[in-house]
Amino acid sequence: MRRSKAETTETIRKLIEIARIHFTEHGYANAALESIVHEANLTRGAVYHHFRSKKELFRAVLEDVQREVAERVEGDASTSEDSWQQLYLGCRAFIMAAVEESNRRILLIDGPAILGWETWREMDKNHSMRLLRAQLDTMQQQGSFRTLPLDALTHFVSGGLNETALWLANESAQPKALDETMEVLTVFLEGLKHSTISSSDASRVNRRG
Repeated sequence: MRRSKAETTETIRKLIEIARIHFTEHGYANAALESIVHEANLTRGAVYHHFRSKKELFRAVLEDVQREVAERVEGDASTSEDSWQQLYLGCRAFIMAAVEESNRRILLIDGPAILGWETWREMDKNHSMRLLRAQLDTMQQQGSFRTLPLDALTHFVSGGLNETALWLANESAQPKALDETMEVLTVFLEGLKHSTISSSDASRVNRRG
């Protein structure tokens, strides 16, 4: 019998949900597709109908994690009306979400290793980095800090956040590491906040106008 679109969507959601638990607990290498299939109460053929391989299923799981992290970033940032506080809260939310046990292995360890950095970066660009770029763009247009090349600034900040999350993922036994990270984040943003628009920057803005 042909399944409805709603049933198909629910099956895919259930598969991703169960696979995420297995990939989190066992890692990609040790997560058995047979165990995922059994827990989802599906046949192997049914799984391959939606995902051609274990790697493709993992990619869907990583996409789900990336989307959730971005939602955390957006949600935390929206709790303030101050643009600088929004930026801080968004950056903080990304780091906190990335190093959570339910996300850390999939997002920071297996994700880049299994799918490659190029794929990982493309996913990040479509989720958390997209929000970061939009926030920096809005703030720059408001004159919150001096005019800087937006793409370069976005990649600089995003790269720092990603590297920090990777470092923290390996510093779970260091209770001060997270506090020290937030201290550095605050100092960095304060430095950007207090940067002034130079006369040359102002001339460029005027010419654009």
